[in-house]
Amino acid sequence: MAEIRVDSVRKTFGKVKAVWDVDLTVHDQEFVVLLGPSGCGKTTLLRCIAGLERVDQGRVFIGQQDMTDLPPKRRQIAMVFQSYAVFPHLTVFENVAFGLRMQRKPKDEVEKRVQSAAELLHIEELLERYPAQLSGGQRQRVAVARAIAVESLVLLMDEPLSNLDALLRLEMRAELKRLLREIEATTLYVTHDQVEALSLGDRIAVMEGGQILQYDTPLNVYDKPANLFIGGFIGNPPMNFLDGEVRTEDGRVMVRTGGGDIYPPAEAGAMLSQLKDRSVLVGIRAENIETLPAPAEDALQATVLVVEPLGSHNLITMQLGPERIKVNTDADFQAQPGQALWLRLTADKIRWIDKASGRALHYD
Repeated sequence: MAEIRVDSVRKTFGKVKAVWDVDLTVHDQEFVVLLGPSGCGKTTLLRCIAGLERVDQGRVFIGQQDMTDLPPKRRQIAMVFQSYAVFPHLTVFENVAFGLRMQRKPKDEVEKRVQSAAELLHIEELLERYPAQLSGGQRQRVAVARAIAVESLVLLMDEPLSNLDALLRLEMRAELKRLLREIEATTLYVTHDQVEALSLGDRIAVMEGGQILQYDTPLNVYDKPANLFIGGFIGNPPMNFLDGEVRTEDGRVMVRTGGGDIYPPAEAGAMLSQLKDRSVLVGIRAENIETLPAPAEDALQATVLVVEPLGSHNLITMQLGPERIKVNTDADFQAQPGQALWLRLTADKIRWIDKASGRALHYD
């Protein structure tokens, strides 16, 4: 078992609460992503697990062992950093073998493990080269190969793809997912890139202000954000949020927003009926809005401001009442600035947010 468990961990720097009362469990062989903006505490938490930072409070467990007070070398971890951190004076072979030599492994075992790691990363033909003779992507592969060669219980990765260009990052993302499935490593991966998080992780822990705000599957984090921050942080474009006011008429619940009324499903209506005359936020993703060229039932009138053709689809910014909203349409949908269009929000894809607290209102 190589489960990671963090219990009520705190880490402060002066008056800054870098990590505050964090609980986190990463199951054996699970790939978990710590996602959040710069300064949210995700790297500090990773360093606390690695033993590179001493926690002020709480405990860190790897497997069944309390590692809180142990130095990094005794935690049976391997780490891949944002910078490649490869030794320029050593060949690729010696870079990958470095951790094994520090463990004083026999020569034949070192050669076997280096060759195996190199084949997994497709760098077996580069073993005699020096880092200066490699591309950025190849150097990052060397850093990952060095980490997996030592066959540690846990693999910790701190934004390992952020120094690569967009095309290489896309390639390495797929390779990394394949690799970690093959080696069955328990992995904790830090990134601020939501696409990496959504595509790589079995689960995502979204952090802000030193705390974990939501810990769930990528689909649930994207589709059912726990609060206003997560909905606005994840997604390209981020989730639209419209001011709404809950009303009832002839026993039917409606929400006035965007200069018109929308009617929530029965379950949501029962929940919203308890908030009569209170303000809520109507959260809706751009792909969950139907765009119509003519008036229709339950559709809200909007005016086109900007049309952005993106190849596979169009991203249209519209004025909806006092607010702006972004909508995805088919690539061949015709729209011009100044044109009136009608928007129908997919009722079961609306996420209701309490305006005062910013928290999602749940009814299922």
